[in-house]
Amino acid sequence: MKNLDIQITYLQNADRNISLPVYETSQSSGMDLRANLIEDNRVNGISLQAKKWLLIPTGLAISMPIGYEAQIRPRSGLAFKHGVSVLNSPGTIDADYRGELGVLLINHGEDEFHINHGDRIAQIVFAPVIQVVWNQVTYLDESSRDANGFGSTGIT
Repeated sequence: MKNLDIQITYLQNADRNISLPVYETSQSSGMDLRANLIEDNRVNGISLQAKKWLLIPTGLAISMPIGYEAQIRPRSGLAFKHGVSVLNSPGTIDADYRGELGVLLINHGEDEFHINHGDRIAQIVFAPVIQVVWNQVTYLDESSRDANGFGSTGIT
């Protein structure tokens, strides 16, 4: 695996006792982000009502090299057990963004979900970015599928 140098900092009012993201196993592609609720004086946690969404602070900001992005993804356990996911999944953090990493959580479940200060709420994954240069043409090359759209492969 390739290593990528990412600068990270706690925001001024963040709880520095909340650990930085780490890989849980040697083969993990994502690191868990944790709720850092101290700046909002919500150290007792916050409730995410059923069918609602909230922006959850992490207390962290990063700087990554040009040509990379960070993706904020759901944690499978929260999705499976509670119906809690990342609303704009995956959330994209561009290389030129320096603000707080926030996680837009949605509760698809039927019950209220409580988020505690320090809870693991999402994953962050880093990926290379390719920017497109458009080549406008009059006609596109043909393919076996051509313009057949949704459901055209015959798989139901």
